[in-house]
Amino acid sequence: MSTSYRRLQRQNGIIAGVCGGMGAYLRVNPWWFRGVFFVMLLPGGLPGMLIYLIMWIVIPKKRSSS
Repeated sequence: MSTSYRRLQRQNGIIAGVCGGMGAYLRVNPWWFRGVFFVMLLPGGLPGMLIYLIMWIVIPKKRSSS
């Protein structure tokens, strides 16, 4: 019996791969997350940018399989 699990990891993406990683983890199109972060940037930038930067630091980058 094999057990497989998904890990939240940054993917190769537009800026840092945070939205791509979240999309792959939740099996949702990453553009939904990009849209949410864009909306959070509108009221002055700080809410969206701060959350994005924290996630960029916390979520590990996906290792390339060579």
